[in-house]
Amino acid sequence: MAVTQKCQYALRALFELARREGEGVVPAGEIAERQAIPKRFLEVILHQLRQGGFVDSQRGKVGGFYLARPAAEVGVGEVIRFMDGPISPVDCHKERPGHDCPLRGGCVFRGLWDAAREALERVYDTRSLRDLVEEEQRMRQQAEGANYMI
Repeated sequence: MAVTQKCQYALRALFELARREGEGVVPAGEIAERQAIPKRFLEVILHQLRQGGFVDSQRGKVGGFYLARPAAEVGVGEVIRFMDGPISPVDCHKERPGHDCPLRGGCVFRGLWDAAREALERVYDTRSLRDLVEEEQRMRQQAEGANYMI
């Protein structure tokens, strides 16, 4: 299962807001710059994330965006499902209205696809935005430690 570029941008935008949780609003331009997201595309994504209840915004001269819920309560899997739909390793395995696989009843790959989907869900559903922020902090500390050793 490939996570779409749009979903990756959405996750990066949310990650940037999670990094700054509690610091107030963050202008879209800053999010775009820090996370290398095209600004016009980011605006569309932020609007979609706002509709999904992930972010909220403040208008005006000092306007910007902020997380609508605590970073610890926003799961990566939840964002992926919102942006890309059901998590599945193959298209024929997705639960879509009107999609009926001719081999559904006797497909030898069904168990394989189920196991792969469960593994993906386990990875995505056990990580929150807060977890990612903490992981980045650990990575920075390790990098700083390595620089002292040189």
